[in-house]
Amino acid sequence: MPFNRQPLLELINRTRDDTVSRLPDPEVLRRSDAEVYARVLAGAAHGLYGYIDWLSHQLIYDTADGENLERWASIWGVNRKSTSKSVGTVAFTGNTGAIVPTGAILVAYDGQTYETTAYAELVGGTVVANVQAITAGAAANRLSGQTFTLQSPVAGVNGNAIAGAMTGGADIENDDALRSRLLARIKNPPQGGSKTDYERWALEVPGVTRAFISPQELGAGTVTVRFMMDGLYVDGIPLPGDVAAVAAHIEPLRPVTAAVTVQAPVAAALNFTISGLLPLTVTVQAAVTAQLKDLLAREAVPGGTILKSHIDEAISVATGEVDHTLTVPSTNVTNAAGVISTMGTVSFV
Repeated sequence: MPFNRQPLLELINRTRDDTVSRLPDPEVLRRSDAEVYARVLAGAAHGLYGYIDWLSHQLIYDTADGENLERWASIWGVNRKSTSKSVGTVAFTGNTGAIVPTGAILVAYDGQTYETTAYAELVGGTVVANVQAITAGAAANRLSGQTFTLQSPVAGVNGNAIAGAMTGGADIENDDALRSRLLARIKNPPQGGSKTDYERWALEVPGVTRAFISPQELGAGTVTVRFMMDGLYVDGIPLPGDVAAVAAHIEPLRPVTAAVTVQAPVAAALNFTISGLLPLTVTVQAAVTAQLKDLLAREAVPGGTILKSHIDEAISVATGEVDHTLTVPSTNVTNAAGVISTMGTVSFV
Protein backbone atom coordinates (compact mmCIF):
# COMPACT_ATOMS: atom_id res chain seq x y z
CA MET A 1 0.00 0.00 0.00
CA PRO A 2 1.53 3.36 -0.98
CA PHE A 3 2.40 5.96 1.63
CA ASN A 4 0.40 9.17 1.37
CA ARG A 5 1.99 12.22 2.96
CA GLN A 6 -0.62 14.25 4.82
CA PRO A 7 -0.97 17.97 3.98
CA LEU A 8 0.05 20.49 6.64
CA LEU A 9 -3.54 21.73 7.15
CA GLU A 10 -4.75 18.19 7.80
CA LEU A 11 -1.98 17.64 10.35
CA ILE A 12 -2.92 20.88 12.12
CA ASN A 13 -6.59 19.88 12.31
CA ARG A 14 -5.81 16.38 13.55
CA THR A 15 -3.38 17.64 16.18
CA ARG A 16 -5.79 20.34 17.37
CA ASP A 17 -8.72 17.92 17.54
CA ASP A 18 -6.64 15.41 19.47
CA THR A 19 -5.43 18.12 21.87
CA VAL A 20 -8.89 19.57 22.44
CA SER A 21 -10.41 16.13 23.05
CA ARG A 22 -8.11 15.74 26.03
CA LEU A 23 -8.94 19.11 27.62
CA PRO A 24 -11.81 19.67 30.08
CA ASP A 25 -13.07 22.72 28.16
CA PRO A 26 -13.75 21.73 24.51
CA GLU A 27 -14.16 25.32 23.27
CA VAL A 28 -11.40 26.34 20.86
CA LEU A 29 -10.38 29.92 20.22
CA ARG A 30 -8.08 31.02 17.42
CA ARG A 31 -5.44 32.21 19.91
CA SER A 32 -5.93 29.47 22.48
CA ASP A 33 -3.08 27.31 23.73
CA ALA A 34 -4.55 24.29 21.96
CA GLU A 35 -4.44 26.08 18.61
CA VAL A 36 -0.82 27.15 19.16
CA TYR A 37 0.23 23.65 20.22
CA ALA A 38 -1.51 22.17 17.20
CA ARG A 39 0.32 24.41 14.74
CA VAL A 40 3.73 23.92 16.35
CA LEU A 41 3.46 20.14 16.59
CA ALA A 42 1.90 19.78 13.14
CA GLY A 43 4.67 21.90 11.60
CA ALA A 44 7.32 19.68 13.15
CA ALA A 45 5.54 16.52 12.03
CA HIS A 46 5.11 17.90 8.52
CA GLY A 47 8.85 18.54 8.28
CA LEU A 48 9.60 14.99 9.45
CA TYR A 49 7.16 13.55 6.94
CA GLY A 50 8.90 15.58 4.24
CA TYR A 51 12.29 14.22 5.22
CA ILE A 52 10.97 10.67 5.21
CA ASP A 53 9.44 11.28 1.78
CA TRP A 54 12.83 12.55 0.50
CA LEU A 55 14.62 9.56 2.03
CA SER A 56 12.28 7.17 0.27
CA HIS A 57 13.51 8.53 -3.05
CA GLN A 58 17.16 8.07 -2.09
CA LEU A 59 16.74 4.38 -1.29
CA ILE A 60 16.85 3.35 -4.95
CA TYR A 61 19.01 4.66 -7.75
CA ASP A 62 16.26 5.44 -10.27
CA THR A 63 14.86 8.21 -8.03
CA ALA A 64 17.92 9.28 -6.01
CA ASP A 65 19.47 12.66 -6.67
CA GLY A 66 22.52 14.75 -5.87
CA GLU A 67 25.20 13.13 -3.72
CA ASN A 68 23.11 10.01 -3.18
CA LEU A 69 22.79 9.46 -6.93
CA GLU A 70 26.54 9.92 -7.30
CA ARG A 71 27.12 7.31 -4.58
CA TRP A 72 24.82 4.81 -6.30
CA ALA A 73 26.51 5.48 -9.65
CA SER A 74 30.00 5.03 -8.21
CA ILE A 75 29.14 1.45 -7.23
CA TRP A 76 28.85 0.64 -10.95
CA GLY A 77 31.87 2.73 -11.88
CA VAL A 78 29.82 5.58 -13.37
CA ASN A 79 31.00 9.04 -12.37
CA ARG A 80 29.35 12.39 -12.89
CA LYS A 81 30.97 14.21 -15.81
CA SER A 82 32.67 17.32 -14.49
CA THR A 83 33.01 20.68 -16.17
CA SER A 84 35.69 21.01 -18.82
CA LYS A 85 37.47 23.94 -20.42
CA SER A 86 37.17 24.88 -24.06
CA VAL A 87 40.43 24.70 -26.03
CA GLY A 88 41.48 25.85 -29.49
CA THR A 89 43.79 28.21 -31.34
CA VAL A 90 44.05 31.93 -32.02
CA ALA A 91 45.89 33.56 -34.94
CA PHE A 92 47.92 36.65 -33.98
CA THR A 93 49.43 39.21 -36.35
CA GLY A 94 52.13 41.77 -35.78
CA ASN A 95 55.87 42.24 -36.09
CA THR A 96 58.11 39.30 -36.96
CA GLY A 97 59.99 38.18 -33.87
CA ALA A 98 57.41 39.52 -31.42
CA ILE A 99 56.50 37.09 -28.63
CA VAL A 100 53.02 36.27 -27.37
CA PRO A 101 53.73 35.12 -23.79
CA THR A 102 52.23 32.17 -21.98
CA GLY A 103 49.18 33.26 -20.01
CA ALA A 104 48.28 36.20 -22.25
CA ILE A 105 44.60 36.97 -21.63
CA LEU A 106 42.14 37.36 -24.51
CA VAL A 107 38.55 38.55 -24.25
CA ALA A 108 35.66 37.54 -26.53
CA TYR A 109 32.80 39.85 -27.50
CA ASP A 110 30.59 38.47 -24.70
CA GLY A 111 33.20 38.79 -21.96
CA GLN A 112 34.42 35.18 -21.94
CA THR A 113 38.15 35.09 -21.26
CA TYR A 114 40.87 32.82 -22.61
CA GLU A 115 44.60 32.43 -22.05
CA THR A 116 47.49 31.21 -24.14
CA THR A 117 48.94 27.90 -22.90
CA ALA A 118 52.43 28.32 -24.42
CA TYR A 119 54.45 31.22 -25.73
CA ALA A 120 54.41 31.81 -29.50
CA GLU A 121 56.80 33.78 -31.71
CA LEU A 122 55.53 35.59 -34.79
CA VAL A 123 57.16 34.44 -38.02
CA GLY A 124 56.36 36.35 -41.20
CA GLY A 125 54.04 38.60 -39.23
CA THR A 126 51.74 35.89 -37.92
CA VAL A 127 51.55 32.97 -35.51
CA VAL A 128 48.88 30.52 -34.34
CA ALA A 129 48.89 30.00 -30.56
CA ASN A 130 47.12 27.40 -28.43
CA VAL A 131 44.59 28.82 -25.98
CA GLN A 132 42.09 27.57 -23.43
CA ALA A 133 39.16 29.12 -21.63
CA ILE A 134 39.89 30.43 -18.15
CA THR A 135 36.46 29.38 -16.90
CA ALA A 136 35.16 25.87 -17.55
CA GLY A 137 31.76 25.47 -19.17
CA ALA A 138 29.91 25.25 -22.45
CA ALA A 139 29.56 29.03 -22.75
CA ALA A 140 33.22 29.29 -23.81
CA ASN A 141 32.80 27.16 -26.95
CA ARG A 142 33.15 29.15 -30.16
CA LEU A 143 32.83 28.73 -33.90
CA SER A 144 35.89 29.74 -35.88
CA GLY A 145 36.35 33.27 -37.15
CA GLN A 146 35.42 35.26 -34.05
CA THR A 147 37.61 38.15 -32.90
CA PHE A 148 39.38 38.01 -29.54
CA THR A 149 41.01 41.08 -28.00
CA LEU A 150 44.17 41.07 -25.88
CA GLN A 151 43.29 42.26 -22.39
CA SER A 152 46.74 43.87 -21.98
CA PRO A 153 48.93 45.11 -24.87
CA VAL A 154 51.81 42.90 -26.02
CA ALA A 155 54.74 44.64 -27.69
CA GLY A 156 54.72 44.13 -31.45
CA VAL A 157 51.44 42.21 -31.48
CA ASN A 158 48.12 43.54 -32.79
CA GLY A 159 45.44 43.79 -30.14
CA ASN A 160 42.82 41.84 -32.13
CA ALA A 161 43.25 38.17 -33.00
CA ILE A 162 41.12 35.70 -34.93
CA ALA A 163 40.10 32.56 -33.09
CA GLY A 164 39.71 29.12 -34.56
CA ALA A 165 37.02 26.78 -33.29
CA MET A 166 36.99 26.54 -29.49
CA THR A 167 35.69 23.14 -28.43
CA GLY A 168 35.51 20.80 -25.47
CA GLY A 169 33.87 23.12 -22.96
CA ALA A 170 31.05 21.47 -21.03
CA ASP A 171 28.93 22.16 -17.96
CA ILE A 172 28.72 19.70 -15.09
CA GLU A 173 26.46 16.75 -15.85
CA ASN A 174 22.97 17.08 -14.39
CA ASP A 175 21.18 14.41 -12.37
CA ASP A 176 18.92 13.26 -15.20
CA ALA A 177 21.85 12.60 -17.54
CA LEU A 178 23.85 10.82 -14.83
CA ARG A 179 20.84 8.69 -13.90
CA SER A 180 20.29 7.75 -17.54
CA ARG A 181 23.90 6.59 -17.90
CA LEU A 182 23.71 4.67 -14.63
CA LEU A 183 20.55 2.81 -15.68
CA ALA A 184 22.10 2.04 -19.08
CA ARG A 185 25.19 0.63 -17.32
CA ILE A 186 23.04 -1.60 -15.07
CA LYS A 187 20.92 -2.87 -17.95
CA ASN A 188 23.92 -3.39 -20.26
CA PRO A 189 26.92 -4.78 -18.33
CA PRO A 190 30.36 -4.39 -19.98
CA GLN A 191 31.02 -7.07 -22.59
CA GLY A 192 34.53 -6.30 -23.79
CA GLY A 193 33.63 -4.19 -26.80
CA SER A 194 29.93 -4.63 -27.47
CA LYS A 195 27.80 -1.99 -29.16
CA THR A 196 26.56 -0.72 -25.79
CA ASP A 197 30.17 -0.53 -24.53
CA TYR A 198 31.08 1.91 -27.31
CA GLU A 199 27.96 3.96 -26.63
CA ARG A 200 28.82 4.16 -22.93
CA TRP A 201 32.43 5.14 -23.66
CA ALA A 202 31.35 7.96 -25.97
CA LEU A 203 28.82 9.26 -23.44
CA GLU A 204 31.52 9.46 -20.78
CA VAL A 205 33.08 12.43 -22.60
CA PRO A 206 31.84 15.81 -21.29
CA GLY A 207 29.30 17.41 -23.62
CA VAL A 208 28.30 14.22 -25.45
CA THR A 209 24.54 13.68 -25.19
CA ARG A 210 23.83 10.95 -27.75
CA ALA A 211 25.96 8.25 -29.36
CA PHE A 212 25.28 6.00 -32.35
CA ILE A 213 27.29 2.87 -33.03
CA SER A 214 27.51 1.12 -36.42
CA PRO A 215 29.37 -2.21 -36.22
CA GLN A 216 31.15 -3.36 -39.39
CA GLU A 217 29.98 -0.32 -41.37
CA LEU A 218 33.38 -0.11 -43.07
CA GLY A 219 34.02 -3.83 -43.20
CA ALA A 220 34.74 -6.76 -40.92
CA GLY A 221 36.31 -5.77 -37.61
CA THR A 222 35.35 -2.08 -37.94
CA VAL A 223 33.24 0.07 -35.65
CA THR A 224 31.94 3.51 -36.55
CA VAL A 225 31.06 5.84 -33.68
CA ARG A 226 29.00 8.97 -34.26
CA PHE A 227 27.73 11.28 -31.55
CA MET A 228 25.87 14.50 -30.86
CA MET A 229 26.47 17.39 -28.49
CA ASP A 230 22.99 18.80 -28.04
CA GLY A 231 22.91 22.16 -26.32
CA LEU A 232 26.52 23.02 -27.05
CA TYR A 233 25.95 23.88 -30.71
CA VAL A 234 22.85 25.07 -32.53
CA ASP A 235 22.45 21.85 -34.50
CA GLY A 236 24.24 19.63 -31.99
CA ILE A 237 26.83 18.51 -34.55
CA PRO A 238 30.28 18.16 -32.91
CA LEU A 239 33.30 20.00 -34.27
CA PRO A 240 36.62 18.34 -35.26
CA GLY A 241 38.11 19.02 -31.83
CA ASP A 242 35.20 17.20 -30.19
CA VAL A 243 35.63 14.24 -32.52
CA ALA A 244 39.30 14.04 -31.61
CA ALA A 245 38.46 14.12 -27.88
CA VAL A 246 36.00 11.24 -28.17
CA ALA A 247 38.41 9.22 -30.31
CA ALA A 248 41.17 9.76 -27.74
CA HIS A 249 38.88 8.61 -24.92
CA ILE A 250 37.79 5.44 -26.71
CA GLU A 251 41.26 4.49 -27.98
CA PRO A 252 42.62 2.93 -24.75
CA LEU A 253 39.28 1.23 -23.99
CA ARG A 254 38.56 -0.49 -27.30
CA PRO A 255 39.52 -4.12 -28.05
CA VAL A 256 42.95 -4.19 -29.69
CA THR A 257 41.57 -5.93 -32.79
CA ALA A 258 38.85 -3.35 -33.48
CA ALA A 259 39.36 -0.67 -36.14
CA VAL A 260 37.40 2.24 -34.71
CA THR A 261 36.35 5.32 -36.68
CA VAL A 262 34.90 8.29 -34.79
CA GLN A 263 33.14 10.95 -36.82
CA ALA A 264 30.45 13.59 -36.60
CA PRO A 265 27.09 12.93 -38.23
CA VAL A 266 26.25 15.01 -41.30
CA ALA A 267 23.42 17.41 -40.55
CA ALA A 268 20.31 17.49 -42.73
CA ALA A 269 18.07 20.34 -41.61
CA LEU A 270 14.45 19.19 -41.52
CA ASN A 271 12.05 22.04 -42.29
CA PHE A 272 8.37 21.99 -41.39
CA THR A 273 5.39 23.81 -42.91
CA ILE A 274 2.13 23.73 -40.95
CA SER A 275 -1.11 25.21 -42.20
CA GLY A 276 -4.41 25.67 -40.42
CA LEU A 277 -2.91 25.68 -36.93
CA LEU A 278 -5.63 26.35 -34.38
CA PRO A 279 -5.38 28.51 -32.43
CA LEU A 280 -2.74 30.46 -34.35
CA THR A 281 -1.10 32.14 -31.36
CA VAL A 282 2.53 32.76 -30.46
CA THR A 283 2.19 30.52 -27.42
CA VAL A 284 0.87 27.55 -29.39
CA GLN A 285 3.46 28.06 -32.14
CA ALA A 286 6.23 27.97 -29.51
CA ALA A 287 4.75 24.81 -27.99
CA VAL A 288 4.65 23.12 -31.40
CA THR A 289 8.24 24.08 -32.15
CA ALA A 290 9.36 22.70 -28.77
CA GLN A 291 7.60 19.39 -29.43
CA LEU A 292 9.24 19.07 -32.84
CA LYS A 293 12.68 19.67 -31.31
CA ASP A 294 11.95 17.02 -28.71
CA LEU A 295 10.86 14.57 -31.40
CA LEU A 296 14.15 14.94 -33.27
CA ALA A 297 16.14 14.60 -30.05
CA ARG A 298 14.34 11.31 -29.33
CA GLU A 299 14.09 9.73 -32.77
CA ALA A 300 16.71 11.22 -35.09
CA VAL A 301 19.61 8.82 -35.75
CA PRO A 302 22.19 8.76 -38.55
CA GLY A 303 20.71 6.98 -41.54
CA GLY A 304 17.34 6.76 -39.79
CA THR A 305 13.77 7.65 -40.70
CA ILE A 306 11.50 10.27 -39.15
CA LEU A 307 7.92 9.10 -39.62
CA LYS A 308 5.39 11.67 -40.79
CA SER A 309 2.82 10.18 -38.42
CA HIS A 310 5.16 10.88 -35.51
CA ILE A 311 5.59 14.48 -36.65
CA ASP A 312 1.80 14.88 -36.71
CA GLU A 313 1.60 13.32 -33.27
CA ALA A 314 4.25 15.67 -31.87
CA ILE A 315 2.32 18.68 -33.18
CA SER A 316 -0.97 17.36 -31.80
CA VAL A 317 0.35 16.92 -28.25
CA ALA A 318 1.62 20.51 -28.10
CA THR A 319 -0.14 22.40 -25.32
CA GLY A 320 -3.10 24.35 -26.66
CA GLU A 321 -3.11 22.81 -30.16
CA VAL A 322 -6.60 22.00 -31.47
CA ASP A 323 -6.04 21.26 -35.17
CA HIS A 324 -3.39 21.49 -37.88
CA THR A 325 -2.38 20.27 -41.34
CA LEU A 326 1.23 19.24 -41.95
CA THR A 327 2.18 20.01 -45.56
CA VAL A 328 6.00 19.73 -45.30
CA PRO A 329 7.30 17.10 -45.05
CA SER A 330 4.57 15.28 -46.95
CA THR A 331 6.06 11.80 -46.45
CA ASN A 332 8.45 9.97 -44.16
CA VAL A 333 11.97 11.45 -44.12
CA THR A 334 14.79 8.91 -44.60
CA ASN A 335 18.44 9.88 -44.50
CA ALA A 336 21.50 8.25 -46.02
CA ALA A 337 24.08 6.51 -43.85
CA GLY A 338 25.81 8.96 -41.54
CA VAL A 339 23.25 11.72 -42.11
CA ILE A 340 21.00 12.85 -39.26
CA SER A 341 17.92 15.07 -39.26
CA THR A 342 18.41 18.30 -37.32
CA MET A 343 15.98 21.08 -36.50
CA GLY A 344 15.31 23.39 -39.42
CA THR A 345 12.70 26.11 -39.76
CA VAL A 346 9.03 25.87 -38.78
CA SER A 347 6.67 27.86 -41.02
CA PHE A 348 3.06 28.50 -40.01
CA VAL A 349 0.89 29.42 -43.00
